[in-house]
Amino acid sequence: MVVVGAGMAGVQTAVALREQGFTGTVTLIGAEPHQPYDRPPLSKAVLLGTAEGSAFDVDFEALGIELRLGCEVLGLRPAERELDTEAGAVPYDVLVLATGAEPIRLPGGEGVPGVHLLRTLDDAERLRPVLARQHDIVVVGAGWIGAEFATAAREAGCAVTVVEAADRPLAGALPAEVAAPMTAWYADAGIELRTHTRVERVEPGAVVLDDGTRLPAGAVVVGIGARPATGWLAGSGIELGPQGEVVADAHLRSSVPDVYAVGDCASFPSARYGERLLVHHWDNALQGPRTVAANIVGESPAAYDPVPYFWSEQFGRFVQYAGHHTSADRTVWRGDTSGPAWTVCWLREGRLAALLAVGRPRDLAQGRRLIEAGAAMDPLLLADPARPLKAATA
Repeated sequence: MVVVGAGMAGVQTAVALREQGFTGTVTLIGAEPHQPYDRPPLSKAVLLGTAEGSAFDVDFEALGIELRLGCEVLGLRPAERELDTEAGAVPYDVLVLATGAEPIRLPGGEGVPGVHLLRTLDDAERLRPVLARQHDIVVVGAGWIGAEFATAAREAGCAVTVVEAADRPLAGALPAEVAAPMTAWYADAGIELRTHTRVERVEPGAVVLDDGTRLPAGAVVVGIGARPATGWLAGSGIELGPQGEVVADAHLRSSVPDVYAVGDCASFPSARYGERLLVHHWDNALQGPRTVAANIVGESPAAYDPVPYFWSEQFGRFVQYAGHHTSADRTVWRGDTSGPAWTVCWLREGRLAALLAVGRPRDLAQGRRLIEAGAAMDPLLLADPARPLKAATA
């Protein structure tokens, strides 16, 4: 049993195999030299220096899991059932692809001093002294990671400007009316947000915008998205989707026999939502491995169809999202968006399809269960923020 990728999805797959009774050899291959670690603390505690790292609390030796760290996988030859790595060929009987996603780089930014990404432990450690010196910082991209980094940088006392090509923050994730109240969070935190703005070029110590403006920048942090880390699968015969993700079936099997895929690098068909989902969030990397392990160890295949979930801590707010929505879904608001706590719900054919909760964790917890149950909702009752979500069923 070989697992490629030593992040959350890979580690949890190896652990789940042991928990579910797999007794064969388990090898976990990771490209980074560090002990496997969790990523969410990188944009918070590790970045601000309140934690040295975020290694998983897993006794790999006791579980009989062999770690091969600092080992980059270069290719896959399914006919020979072998991986090509920097250290030579690695044979497998069953293979799990859990290589995650890699950040999209800023065109023209590579090789320029002071340009950073925030994806790995090494990235966070390079950025920590930058924050400590309270540099002027330009963040490119007002998505989830851009907002979280900007929050940490302001906590550290840095002057922060966020540059976003779209007309609003989180343009790729949320509709305009939902993102609109979040725009004010930047100014409230003392951050300059420039929307409808692109980076023309990056120079040492400065960012030049498309309108000719020069922004002083002791550091530039790029958060313009991520793509599945699957380039190494070229020529392997593994079917890849439009974003480069491994196309997995409902049991998280790839198009090649005895090769599974889980986490950020794989999409899966959701019967719940009637479409294929590619979910780049921590909870997906936690939940998927249990299904993979069950399908490898068990006799009857288990389908994977979770309610997607993620959270973000930004500008003193705890933002949570569960489910999956489209522009065709009906929007129902709970609470005043000018206040510290509010929720927006999306209904599809009268049933709760998704919700975003700001400072309302009880709404999220109840809503997630209602989505799982396929509960029909009464929109009038749902719009009352004083009424528990579970009491708004039709």
